[in-house]
Amino acid sequence: GQGLADAPVLEVDAVRTAAGTVAARVYGGGGDAGPRLVGVTGTNGKTTTSFLAAALLEALGRRSGIVGTILIRAGEREVPSTLTTPEATQLHALMALMREEEVDTAVMEVSSHAVAYQRIAGLRYAVAGFTNLTQDHLDMHGSMQEYFAAKAGLFDPARTDHAVITLDGGEGPRWGVAMARAAGAPVTTLALGPAAPTPGALAEHDPGLRADWEVAELAPDGLGHRFTLRHAATGRELRASVGLPGRFNVANAALAVLLVLHAVGEEHLDALAAVLDVPAGEGPLAAAVPGRMEVVGREPDAVVDFAHNPDGMVQALRSLADARAAAGMRGRTLIVFGSAGDRDRDKRPVMGAIAARAADVVIVTDDTPHSEDPAPIRAHILAGARAEADRIAREEGRTVVIEEVADRAAAIRRAVELAGPQDGILLAGRGHETTMDYDGELVPLDDRVALREALAARVAAASASSSGPVREGKVIES
Repeated sequence: GQGLADAPVLEVDAVRTAAGTVAARVYGGGGDAGPRLVGVTGTNGKTTTSFLAAALLEALGRRSGIVGTILIRAGEREVPSTLTTPEATQLHALMALMREEEVDTAVMEVSSHAVAYQRIAGLRYAVAGFTNLTQDHLDMHGSMQEYFAAKAGLFDPARTDHAVITLDGGEGPRWGVAMARAAGAPVTTLALGPAAPTPGALAEHDPGLRADWEVAELAPDGLGHRFTLRHAATGRELRASVGLPGRFNVANAALAVLLVLHAVGEEHLDALAAVLDVPAGEGPLAAAVPGRMEVVGREPDAVVDFAHNPDGMVQALRSLADARAAAGMRGRTLIVFGSAGDRDRDKRPVMGAIAARAADVVIVTDDTPHSEDPAPIRAHILAGARAEADRIAREEGRTVVIEEVADRAAAIRRAVELAGPQDGILLAGRGHETTMDYDGELVPLDDRVALREALAARVAAASASSSGPVREGKVIES
């Protein structure tokens, strides 16, 4: 046969971009081949927004697909997921599978890595949304400005027809306002606060900016919220409820609604309004998203969330506190978390300090260490937590309990042991994940399963030790 020296060679300026273009041709994609694509980017909220958008599409009678962190689905057919956004050749193969399964619209999480590494080369999005930007992945990008630039690449008009930008979905409106101005594609803006700029909010960052849609009439509804999406120019309203705890999940739900509206077209606005305006706990926005503020127990309240960076932790802790306060629960907050290895190291002490500020009991444990020694990771987190706990004791007179339990399953059991019926437990960092990587050795552990087992053992122990009626917590099965 031919030797390697005789093989034809094609030289290109950008191999990854070329790979996407070639893959599109090989799999018969490109142009109007389909499916219609909806992209979602941002530090936090991509998975939840994607799940909610896909549920809305199904409620409208559209056959949907989803590509993301938790799963890849083409209609009813599921494919294993290993990256938030697969490589370009895999993505175009997935688009071909979507066409075979007659998927009308696919919702795709788009990570900053996917943009920077040209994983989405050869794809075009009908609409793409921005959730927020907070500190994460600085090990790759080097600075927040570079991280921002990678995200902004999704909204190039050569890549996306329309952008929907949440202005104030993260740590204030700074990055949302900047993204709205940087996006080359036509932009629709969404605000959680008033649509008109107000002193200290949008106006501080851009006095001329006005949100096109705003979230109004926000009210607690069970563990979730009811809200109204109001169009500033016309006054048109969409009433909806979201079953997930947390104001940030209202932002995710509102973004999902606007993405679907742009994907299907404004002529379907009345149909969208009809599927949204349903009783609390019903409809496409009511479903739980695996490992995203997933409630697995009550009395004590026990929640598993994917929060693995500073803003995610702030939002998760605040959401748990708000939901518990609305339900009349006044106990302590306990948090169990660690930090992944081979990732942004600077966020570790910051997360420790956040935990000490917002919780009464902080249990630092392992996350997925990858190639790092897990002990120094824990030490880095503990340094931030203890420094903040010392400040709180000195200035506020409040004691924050801090413990280190390396084994994550043991740390979960310890939190359940310490918690009273009025307390709340947040198990943060891993969400839906089912294995932990210790330098290549994959150790099975599903946070949700481990927490349910610890809660069930608590109920069983209380029943066994009492001769009379026992009021103990409820374990919520998946």
